[in-house]
Amino acid sequence: MTKLITFDLWDTVFIDDSDEPKRKAKGLASKFDERRNLVERSLQRTAPVSREMIEIAYATADAAFRNVWYNQNITWTVAERLGIVFKGLNRDIGESEFKELVRQHEEMEQQIPPELAPEIQLAIRELSKKYKLAVISDTIFSPGRVLKNILEQYELSELFDCFVFSDEIGCAKPNPRVFEKVSTETGVPFEEMVHIGDREEKDVAGPHQVGAKAILTTVVLDRGSADTRANAVCTDYSKLVDIVSSL
Repeated sequence: MTKLITFDLWDTVFIDDSDEPKRKAKGLASKFDERRNLVERSLQRTAPVSREMIEIAYATADAAFRNVWYNQNITWTVAERLGIVFKGLNRDIGESEFKELVRQHEEMEQQIPPELAPEIQLAIRELSKKYKLAVISDTIFSPGRVLKNILEQYELSELFDCFVFSDEIGCAKPNPRVFEKVSTETGVPFEEMVHIGDREEKDVAGPHQVGAKAILTTVVLDRGSADTRANAVCTDYSKLVDIVSSL
């Protein structure tokens, strides 16, 4: 019997980069450009570097992040990523300014939040009436504290019994530790857990290796549902409650 539903966030609950049109409407740079702008402005006050060098250093750090995320199941914190950028540039802006730069990166998506996936808000509310709920999310630029704040803006955070974020636990899906932590905190065994997410290698393989079930969602993006090993596929969140019940 299913007792616990766990949710990925990006492209499962939140639509990644759906904040970009809102940024453009406000006359703001894209997040991609603004992150580099922030680094450039911080360096202009102390040790200027060409924009070309900043672009190269940032791109290198981003590539290294993706490699570690997928091959070692770790998501570096923003401080670690920016540390690589500044090491590549051979520059030091001082501890207090570096901390402020990290904060500006981390809170960018909190200030202009992403949109929710269609019908997910109602689906989460309906599921919360019958099951325990938890979040299991990898963090890219927004850390766990910011993601919780975004959920709170949508009046969803109080519906979750447990939160596990990769920046806080020190590893990312599909590492079994993230699912073990949720099981320990909620008291629900793996066989009574169903995880919902959009990536086969993380949100299906992850729960399966600990004996939990998985629902692959294609509501935002279809990342290979034709070949999925998920227990079910959700194409419409208005049907999610029924899909969970069928498992």
